[in-house]
Amino acid sequence: MLDFSFISPTQIVFGRNAEDSLKDEIPKLGTKVLLHYGEGSIKKIGLYERVIAALKQANTDYVELGGVIPNPSLALVRKGIDLCRKEHVTGILAVGGGSVIDSAKGIAIGVPYSGDVWDFYTRKTEITTALPIGTILTIPAAGSEASTGSVVTDEDTQSKFHCGSDLIRPVFALLNPEYTFSLPPWQTAAGAVDMLTHVMERYFTNTPHVELSDRLCEALMRTIISNTPKALSNPNDYNARAEIMWAGTLAHNDLIGKGRQDDWASHDIEHELSAQYGVTHGAGLAVIFPAWMKYVHKVNIPRFIQYAVRVWDVPYTAGEEEETAREGIRRLEAFYVSIGMPIRLKDLGITDKRYEIMAEKAMRFGTLGGLKKLTKADVIAIYRQAEQV
Repeated sequence: MLDFSFISPTQIVFGRNAEDSLKDEIPKLGTKVLLHYGEGSIKKIGLYERVIAALKQANTDYVELGGVIPNPSLALVRKGIDLCRKEHVTGILAVGGGSVIDSAKGIAIGVPYSGDVWDFYTRKTEITTALPIGTILTIPAAGSEASTGSVVTDEDTQSKFHCGSDLIRPVFALLNPEYTFSLPPWQTAAGAVDMLTHVMERYFTNTPHVELSDRLCEALMRTIISNTPKALSNPNDYNARAEIMWAGTLAHNDLIGKGRQDDWASHDIEHELSAQYGVTHGAGLAVIFPAWMKYVHKVNIPRFIQYAVRVWDVPYTAGEEEETAREGIRRLEAFYVSIGMPIRLKDLGITDKRYEIMAEKAMRFGTLGGLKKLTKADVIAIYRQAEQV
């Protein structure tokens, strides 16, 4: 196990009517907040009215900025920064899913910064201060409600980059599984893929003696695998929705990755699909991560065997190590198909091959990966692997 330091200060309020705690938590955001949300779903489910009532009850001034789209845009982040400066906003309340929260984080770091907020995403500078952020989660997937990261897309250059700092962990996150009942099946399934991938990016490591975090990862994966079909079959199954929502937070608040080297190559490779084609992030990961597994599994066969046996209950037979590892990958793909997710590039409607361009952008900040360090040629090979049956 590697040495590490860990802090996760986000106040989590979980369960039915969790949003009732907003009046108590909102003072953490100061005297005037930006209410940031997506394209109107929070109004359809009645959450918007409850949030406004809580803000008024707490005597908190606010301004609004809606319109966040999946793969949140740099243009809207910049608009939010200008609005917050003009209105002297002291904190941001993000109500929605990971895209809304990531957009809020971009605004939070951009307001006190004298340069262009994109500098943080292109790694020209580091985050040193940020407005406080609070969240009410409606789409469990990205884990951004308790994470250090933000991912934003520059639509002009078709670039999707991330930045991160403990300074942008939300100060509170209110999680009510009931607000996920109305999620379309596609969003539920894509969210489950995103969660699983957050776990697997950490699980596939060369770091030895990480038994505790291995078991935590395995428990999270099995929980997501077990409960996603239940939520798809019965969208109002509170218990299934609750398990999924809590798993999404734990999958990405950094706890399970401590003491081990993680990977994240698949995320960077998929980001280029989202940037180039507007692919839903979880759907892209359903295609890219199994392709990555097939490409790199021989680097650490014992790790892939452990995954197959402990997560998918694949029987292990001495002398059939390669087959055991591959069967674990096949069962992951079969699960994705069973919940309506794509597993090949053609399933995403992608037939033109922009692999050279995407690989160059994915490699912009150097080599990728932890389990196996990837070159540009490796990234192109993984895109090609994602074509194959």
